[in-house]
Amino acid sequence: MSKNYKKIALWQTAFLGDAVLTLPFIKALALRFPDAEIHLFVRKGVEPLFEGQPELAGVYGFDKRGAQKGMGAARSFGAELGKQGFDLWISAHTSMRSAVVSMSTGIRDRIGYDAPWYNRFVYSNTVKRRFDELAEVERLLALGEPLEISGEAPDVMLELPAARISEAEEFFRELGDGPVIGVHPGSTWETKKWPEQNFARVIDKCIREGFKVILFGGPGEKELCQSVLAQVEQAGEVIDLSGKLNLQQLAAHIRQLDVYLTNDSGPMHIAWIQNVPLVAMFGPTVRRFGFFPRGADSTVLESPDNLKCRPCGLHGGKSCPEKHHKCMTDITAEMVWDEISRKVAKGREKGNG
Repeated sequence: MSKNYKKIALWQTAFLGDAVLTLPFIKALALRFPDAEIHLFVRKGVEPLFEGQPELAGVYGFDKRGAQKGMGAARSFGAELGKQGFDLWISAHTSMRSAVVSMSTGIRDRIGYDAPWYNRFVYSNTVKRRFDELAEVERLLALGEPLEISGEAPDVMLELPAARISEAEEFFRELGDGPVIGVHPGSTWETKKWPEQNFARVIDKCIREGFKVILFGGPGEKELCQSVLAQVEQAGEVIDLSGKLNLQQLAAHIRQLDVYLTNDSGPMHIAWIQNVPLVAMFGPTVRRFGFFPRGADSTVLESPDNLKCRPCGLHGGKSCPEKHHKCMTDITAEMVWDEISRKVAKGREKGNG
């Protein structure tokens, strides 16, 4: 498939973090086909995050939980896309619905993974996902093999509108000097959440050491953030931005942080793709799944015990199957504080250098 494609569609309608992980592959596509338009299709609500990405000619949301939920809607959506002049379709998502959309486009050249089994009848070219061998960024790059894309993942930065960056920079200037730690206690999955009281203990320690703390959370996480704040001794010193930022604003504010503390979550990926030092807690999930934060300044903390129940699933769940949640409770506040203080010290050394 060494054609000179002019209009490429990339389909990834999983979670926020999965969409962010496509950025190195998008960069690789842009380098391979510099004259092509690349169009990204993501889960509805996620698209504003990528609107400033220079490699993309367009980004669109698919309302898989709303108006476009059923298979009939998926077929109709795919058929409409097939009329828009795409000459290459690439799907990074392996669901049946994504297969239906892909098949319905009628685009001649379609690339996808060879599993599940039905994908072999959907795509004109399939590649092995090699889930147990590669990290997700490399699994995505494998989709470029039929296009003669190979080698290491190219460097790429999440690009944001200048206005959002300016707003965040002004906000941080008003905070004055000193390290600023961002804390995000939420996650889509309950078992991925580190205990609230541990977040509170780390926040108090940061404040006692003279660090400023910003609490982040999505619109559905305001109650969680308030519960964490209720356990912070110096809650009045915390800047609570939960529920107040859209995705572009969240990303711009994260970019300014000295350290970002988070569970395994979508915003975790927004941090590392912008080279923000971060500390992430992994409990029900594990690094070997390949969805870990990249970069030399990213640290994943896991239970020091070799728990036989880990991992308990690809995403986590609503409750611990073993009723103890040790995969998260074994990660102590002291372990987290040590990583935060180490990263702050490293940042100061760079600043002095």
